[in-house]
Amino acid sequence: MSTLDSLNGVAFSVFGEDIKWADMTGNVLGLAALALGWRRSVAVWPAQLLSGAVLVVAYASAGLTGGVGKQLLVVGVSVWGWTQWSRGRRESGAIRVRFATWTERAWLVAATAAGTTAVALLFLAVPSLSWNPWPDAYLFTGSVAAMVAMARGWVEFWFAWLAVDAVGVPLAYSGDLKFSALVYVVYGVVVLLGLRAWWTASRTAPPAAGRPEALEGAAA
Repeated sequence: MSTLDSLNGVAFSVFGEDIKWADMTGNVLGLAALALGWRRSVAVWPAQLLSGAVLVVAYASAGLTGGVGKQLLVVGVSVWGWTQWSRGRRESGAIRVRFATWTERAWLVAATAAGTTAVALLFLAVPSLSWNPWPDAYLFTGSVAAMVAMARGWVEFWFAWLAVDAVGVPLAYSGDLKFSALVYVVYGVVVLLGLRAWWTASRTAPPAAGRPEALEGAAA
């Protein structure tokens, strides 16, 4: 049996629902990455990269092309975020987080809306790419936007992730990714805790534009 077949296999069943290895492994890694992000640890990025790589298999098996594309972009953004945080840590000793400016928020929202529309239109034009075009397109674009905000060290990252969770839970469940649906709920709890931590941390230093800078007490 190939590695791909193994990842697409059923790990276990709960209440009659099959939990696939790729779905479970990718989401456990994603949850670990979110916890590391809460602690402002640079290790969040390699964990997120591995999660994205494994979840490509899970979303492909569920027929969610938008999810596949999202995870491929997650891998790319993880490499960029890793570079940003590593450079900030080398230069300043730790990672500083802040609230985005109103201009940055406007750009983030506009880019998410435009990206969702463009991807959804593509899915509508080619129905075989996704069975649920608009939610799938939103997850695709919204997750990437959230990661960009995280790489920039913006507290708004956590709000963006909550918005993604609100759509991700029902879509994952209906797409037979039951473990993804469950983990999205757990994500919601971790996101609230992370939001509180970053919000508090952002008040300890004046805001600064650009890549994340130093914040005393951040994790390695």
